[in-house]
Amino acid sequence: MSNHFPTINKIQYEGPKTRNPLAFRHYNPDEVVGEKTMREHLRFGAAYWHVMRNELSDPFGAGTSVTPWDDKSESLKNALNRIPVFFEFLEKCQIDYYCFHDRDISPEGATLQETHDNLACITDELAKYQNQTGKKLLWGTACLFSHPRYAQGAATSPNADVFAYSASMIKHALEATHKLGGEGYTFWGGREGYGSLINTDMKRELDHLAAMLHLAVDHAKKIGFTGQFYIEPKPREPSTHQYDSDAAACLNFLREYKLLDHFKLNLETNHATLAGHTMEHEMEVAINSNALGSIDANRGDELLGWDTDQFPTNIYGCTQVMLRLLKMGGFTTGGLNFDAKRRRESHQPDDLFHAHVGGMDAFARALKISHAIIADGRMDEFVSSRYSSFDQGIGSDIESGKVDLEKLNDYALGIDAPILNSGRQEMLENLLNDYIV
Repeated sequence: MSNHFPTINKIQYEGPKTRNPLAFRHYNPDEVVGEKTMREHLRFGAAYWHVMRNELSDPFGAGTSVTPWDDKSESLKNALNRIPVFFEFLEKCQIDYYCFHDRDISPEGATLQETHDNLACITDELAKYQNQTGKKLLWGTACLFSHPRYAQGAATSPNADVFAYSASMIKHALEATHKLGGEGYTFWGGREGYGSLINTDMKRELDHLAAMLHLAVDHAKKIGFTGQFYIEPKPREPSTHQYDSDAAACLNFLREYKLLDHFKLNLETNHATLAGHTMEHEMEVAINSNALGSIDANRGDELLGWDTDQFPTNIYGCTQVMLRLLKMGGFTTGGLNFDAKRRRESHQPDDLFHAHVGGMDAFARALKISHAIIADGRMDEFVSSRYSSFDQGIGSDIESGKVDLEKLNDYALGIDAPILNSGRQEMLENLLNDYIV
């Protein structure tokens, strides 16, 4: 193992009473919760773009991140130098997976061919370190939003040459993901949207976006890639309106263009906040369509209107995520990817570890709480009881489609006016607090 973090030892589980800030209090990878280990339940991943490439800049100031291994150049040599640093980080944090954009790991070249050659070289190096460490690729993707050529979109660009260029990037990023044994491939439409409808043909852009996704599905079959495709919803920023604005919009798009059999959603808490939803709402929408695939684990600041990508330390929020995940049956190909960045003030290399340890502990604690809630059964029993009038009689007929308006009218005329039972929201919130405390 390299030694770019000389003051950091491998993070170990020391239990809730430890005073060691660089130890796990709740995440014990091999501890069994239910029928799986924590490692199997949580499937933690690290985001290459935040761990290795985030300089911690903001619109009002330059980056503060201290990265002595990085010469700040966009050279292939510098990109290769980052790889052993990243895998040392993964090993010391006990994180099993990682995710990347092609431009996170590999620099743009002077020509398109040189760009692809750079990615091929980096892919070979990543494969070597995966083989040495046992770390795995959760998912890969192409960065189709940061370069000026994508200012008006990638698959939704009004320029056909940009569409073709984007397709070339997707082809090579998908092939790199396949070569690295990636379990999925994500589409995040950073600029697949519009700034104003005054100059936009929305229908044509949506048709083009669907065409690109179908092309990716076809190429995956051609190369033998069997990983899961994901779409990651986000409502705005940088576009005024993005076509993948929330879970419901994505699912509607996938159904309309006959893509739902090939895609699931990669949901992010901060994006749910920006869409005006809770993460539990977005998860419920996806789960109801059997379309929840993976999760970008972070949180946003409700006082700010942009993507703050903070580390998830809110136990209540993490518990809401884990409750739904456990009820769904857990991950298949997805995982909890920390699409989260340190605060600008937390600029030292050691802060990378403090941040991830906190997020991993928060979700491990939420896992144990959620398992206890489900095993206890009281919250599920209340919800089942609340809808019990649909389990028999007229309610059962309604759900099975055995009634029409005439029959319901006759039934309603023959009964007393309905009296509602209490929804007991406060009681259930108190009960949830009891589990968390």
